[in-house]
Amino acid sequence: MNLRHVLAFVLLGAAACGARATGTDWTTPAEAAQFRTTPSYADTLDYLQRLQQAAPGMIRVETFGTTPEGRPMTVVIASADGTFDPAAARAMHKPVVLVQAGIHPGEIEGKDAGLMLLRDIAVSGKYPHLLDHVVLVYIPVFSVDGHENSSPYHRINQNGPASMGFRGQSQYLNLNRDYVKADAPEMRAWLKLWQRWLPDFLIDVHTTDGADYQYDLTWYTEDPHKLDPAVSQWQQDAIVRHALPAYEKRGHLASIYLEFKNGTDPRQGIVNFGSGPRFSTGYAALQNRPALLIETHMLKPYANRVHAVYDLVELMLEQVNRHPAALLAATAKADADTVARAGNAEAVVPLTFRPDPQSTPYTLKGFAFTLSHSDISNSEWIHYDPSHPETYTIPNRNGLLPAISVTPPAAYVVPAQWTRIIDRLDAHGIVYRRTSAPITIRATGYQLDDPQWANKSFEGHVMLRDFKLHSVSREATLPAGSVIVPMNQRAANVAINLLEPQAPDSLLQWGELDAVFEAKEYGEPRVLEKLAREMTAKDPALKAAFEQKLHDDPAFAADSYARLNWFYRRSPWYADQQVGAYPVLRLDPAQLGALPGHASPAHP
Repeated sequence: MNLRHVLAFVLLGAAACGARATGTDWTTPAEAAQFRTTPSYADTLDYLQRLQQAAPGMIRVETFGTTPEGRPMTVVIASADGTFDPAAARAMHKPVVLVQAGIHPGEIEGKDAGLMLLRDIAVSGKYPHLLDHVVLVYIPVFSVDGHENSSPYHRINQNGPASMGFRGQSQYLNLNRDYVKADAPEMRAWLKLWQRWLPDFLIDVHTTDGADYQYDLTWYTEDPHKLDPAVSQWQQDAIVRHALPAYEKRGHLASIYLEFKNGTDPRQGIVNFGSGPRFSTGYAALQNRPALLIETHMLKPYANRVHAVYDLVELMLEQVNRHPAALLAATAKADADTVARAGNAEAVVPLTFRPDPQSTPYTLKGFAFTLSHSDISNSEWIHYDPSHPETYTIPNRNGLLPAISVTPPAAYVVPAQWTRIIDRLDAHGIVYRRTSAPITIRATGYQLDDPQWANKSFEGHVMLRDFKLHSVSREATLPAGSVIVPMNQRAANVAINLLEPQAPDSLLQWGELDAVFEAKEYGEPRVLEKLAREMTAKDPALKAAFEQKLHDDPAFAADSYARLNWFYRRSPWYADQQVGAYPVLRLDPAQLGALPGHASPAHP
């Protein structure tokens, strides 16, 4: 703990003694325990209720969902003048900042820092004007069931507190991999909260794993190629140029997120950890919103980590409060750009990213280390020496470049029977219209072939890892109730990443649409024998291709049914099943304009 925090702790203790004399003690549970422990959820809510009772014009505690184990999910709304409603915040041109803690409940600094900061805003008078021009929406514990599943043995890499929550929620889902697929009830509740408030800035608080180094906090923002330029520029100005220098002036040491290329040799440099839409900051990017990932360092004392979060969150709120119009202008510009892009044949949206081959030098404030061979793992074992700080110049390979990109359609079409897709559109608040009668259309679709799945489950899904894709023109008859998803909406990027097959968090890649690869009819061997003879007699080129396959593939040649099925898959009996036909269609502006005018009003 640096000198500033020692003095603050002494002054807080003195204030607490005076408060106890009058029956009002605002020491937080973590402070009272000298940060050896973190409070239970019940004690956390009790403290928040006391804050609300003491400052009802500044603090409101609400429930926004229920966990699988039946616990309430709590959010705190804080505003200097009692702006507790999103419509009021928008009418008063106040940016909304969402700060969330405990999505991984073993990494809980954000909860204890948030209690301290709310106290200092609402009752101690330390920051009386911090929320004059901004509304704070604060989730003290996102994964509540995981928080209550507490144990000293949940995070082997971490230095305190004494007992910590569990990384997964009660259904063993990692909420910070769930933003797009939205399996967990907690995430469905969060998405509704997001849509209600539509925050202008997200701060998500975590604790690292990984290497040892001098920094008490590392931070991450999404690569500029994933962001609207206005959002990227705001992040660079507000976070990098202003908040972080002020943070270090308070005695902290901060670094960009450190994902080492080789965990046993930091000198080999850092790489991008691969954030995507399944993560908080990646999802915020799809929503045209800036986001800051805070990662306190696991090996620093818990008190240091809580104060590190406290200071950086306070400084970010201070920055937004001073310049609210700048943040509002950035998010409004990003939303307008997304709406205006619809139907533009020259527009491209990146779906995947590759490392930028050009690295830059980075000064790493680390520790001396030694490597020794381990007979147990038969690999190198790294030993850090925190008593010997050392500075290294290492390559920084964090930069990303677009890899696979698409031109967005004017609209997507989802046939009514694909309710699993429509359910996810609803969860994300995607605007769409339903057809009121059957219609036949011609549109662009995808044909998918040669699927390859992962060999084990991930977050409850066996993910589709590879497939071949090509565009096709397809005529389809859509039943009444089919969904037209126009791209002239601010959340268009979310829809694109749900519906484009090549997007890494698409519903297809999460395994939600595996049935499209399954043939439901098959041929009896005795029938296929006759079919094969007829086909080879009519098509010498087909016969030659079959013989070449026998020559090139011994396993195929040894499998009698595979040999017969080779012919079946090239017959109209197989083609008629439309195996691999992706059900979502793409409409260009002319096709969208030609649709009959009998769609119901937009939803939601």
